[in-house]
Amino acid sequence: QVQLVESGGGLVQAGGSLRLACAASGRTDSRYTMGWFRQAPGKEREFVAAINWITYYANSVKGRFTISRDNAKNTVYLQMNSLNAEDTAVYYCAATPNSRDRMIPTTTIYEFWGQGTQVTVSS
Repeated sequence: QVQLVESGGGLVQAGGSLRLACAASGRTDSRYTMGWFRQAPGKEREFVAAINWITYYANSVKGRFTISRDNAKNTVYLQMNSLNAEDTAVYYCAATPNSRDRMIPTTTIYEFWGQGTQVTVSS
């Protein structure tokens, strides 16, 4: 089992920045693909970004968000810049041993999930 704990969420004004962190513990593996997803009220959970040996981004965040990982700390980060109201959601960290490119943005391949952290952007 892998346990994931997100942190760093909060309230920020439009145009501002936040950095989310996801700390992994348990049977961690640096080869796992780590992903960030988000879910706004009344909407389905959607892909934001992921990282294994390369990075993946949703079109809606490309150029504004940056995903990175520190394997020594078993932590994945999501730096979010130029935030807008549409970025308001609960952000979830997830992990999977799967590395097939076309599957990365799909929630179903991720075996482990964190509890989520709320990000609210005020306009």
